[in-house]
Amino acid sequence: MIAIIRRIAGFDAKGMVSLVLWALRRRNGVPPGSVEVTYAKEQTTTFVIFLILMALETVVLDVILRAIDAPEAVRLPVLFLDLYGILIGLAVVAACVTRPHVVTATELRLRYGAFFDLRIPRGQIATIRLSRNYNENGMVTVTGDRLSLAVSSQTNMIVNLTDPITITRPLGRQAQVTTIRFFADDPTTALTELSLRSSDSPAM
Repeated sequence: MIAIIRRIAGFDAKGMVSLVLWALRRRNGVPPGSVEVTYAKEQTTTFVIFLILMALETVVLDVILRAIDAPEAVRLPVLFLDLYGILIGLAVVAACVTRPHVVTATELRLRYGAFFDLRIPRGQIATIRLSRNYNENGMVTVTGDRLSLAVSSQTNMIVNLTDPITITRPLGRQAQVTTIRFFADDPTTALTELSLRSSDSPAM
């Protein structure tokens, strides 16, 4: 339980850093010469609408509590929790925007905001292909030896590995996978970059 609490606290801290990077229009973990592969566009609009609704709910609830003369011992904690929820929501969006997938000459780095980070050596990639799936359950899931990193229940690329790789799930559990499904905003360009930069993979 302590380990899980620490991981959640780490997500919050990375999220706060991501808010700063987002404001500065900077990216995390994208070294010179690498190519970022974004995945956040599909869900950002939905998140923003949801956050606007949360903000409206916060205002309305505070007005109601004031109208019924709720004591500050009740009103202020409720207001704090609502505002903190909005901040965390913004941090999740910022983390997904500022922590894209990354293609380098030596590895493919797959991420999901502050929650997931996997580095795959290029030599361990057997094949990469486009394959759209609209029925993914959850954001980071493992089914058998397959990992899925879904955005809005979608994935559109599949990586098959030569050997199993160990992944760490958001709350710390580990698994070995040989197939990875993930989402890219522009899968065709992502496939081109992966193909051009691959010296070890067979023809796509």
